[in-house]
Amino acid sequence: MRLGVVARLDVEEAVELAGKIVEFLLEKNVETLLDSELASKLNKYKNIASDLKDMDVDMVIAVGGDGTVLRTQGFINKKKIPLFGINMGAVGFLTEIDPDETLTALEQVLDGNYFVEKRTQLQVWHNKELHSALNEVVLMTQKPAKMLHIEISVDDEVVEELRADGIIIATPSGSTAYSMSAGGPIVDPRVGAFIIVPICPFKLGARPTVVPDDSVIKVKFLREGKKAVAVIDGQLEEEINYMDEMIFKKSDDSAYFVRLTKNFYRRVREKLQGDV
Repeated sequence: MRLGVVARLDVEEAVELAGKIVEFLLEKNVETLLDSELASKLNKYKNIASDLKDMDVDMVIAVGGDGTVLRTQGFINKKKIPLFGINMGAVGFLTEIDPDETLTALEQVLDGNYFVEKRTQLQVWHNKELHSALNEVVLMTQKPAKMLHIEISVDDEVVEELRADGIIIATPSGSTAYSMSAGGPIVDPRVGAFIIVPICPFKLGARPTVVPDDSVIKVKFLREGKKAVAVIDGQLEEEINYMDEMIFKKSDDSAYFVRLTKNFYRRVREKLQGDV
């Protein structure tokens, strides 16, 4: 087995833990690569460093929060490489274990005692195909306190026309992120669905909507002079203009996660009960 290691670089503890993971894997004679930026930060292991986009491995260990997982997934999107997340972030919904479980969990992985979970992604179009979204796409006005005027349709049937601060198109994976904060439902990742959630709609009847994941969702921007921005998984931005249309549908490329237990609902209870 060949393993890759990446980490968030703005938290010293995450970098140190990543260094311990590399040391542990090398002692076990596991073929290991680490992200070149991480190697520079550690100031060692440069002989086994690789740019993340070029990493050809059987599994990537990501040390960080959900942002680190989303960023890493963006680089390995089409390679079907499973991600094993170790939480060094605030919530870490996409990660699998906490830092104090790291070495025990790695022993379990090296022994083959794990399974791979498949997660749906969104394919995003605006004049051309953009990057896929694992969690969500947030469409919002470029200027604070200025509403967008948008039309939402599903499979060419108009669902809603409204004014709002923005709108979120989320996958089940993203249902526990920004979508939930904006009033959307939590959706079990085994459910084939997408979620459409208006952000502060100026319309009493506008509510979150769950649609089948074989739907084609279109959002059209109707207000002249109002530019919007689409933010994909909090990582990438795309400027949207008047009368532009964005299209969303299920991506052919899924995301894959290394799991040790089937614990979605335990994770929901533990991570969402009264935490910041």
